[in-house]
Amino acid sequence: MHSVADELRRRDREAFASLPVEERIRRVFEMGETGLEAFRQAQGVDRRTAIRLLQRQRQAGRRPSKCMDDLIG
Repeated sequence: MHSVADELRRRDREAFASLPVEERIRRVFEMGETGLEAFRQAQGVDRRTAIRLLQRQRQAGRRPSKCMDDLIG
């Protein structure tokens, strides 16, 4: 049984897939910028610090790397 949300997701995927590649890429970057801005505001930090915080979170739990530690603190 499909829900209304399932149907809306299917339509969104189809609409997105029908766009030209350039438009899809533009929208993906736009969503990334929107997400970064929301994270930045929620944390109360500047853009550069927000990016560094996200990079550190991504590295959490991975094997320590001296060069990555030097790059992102």
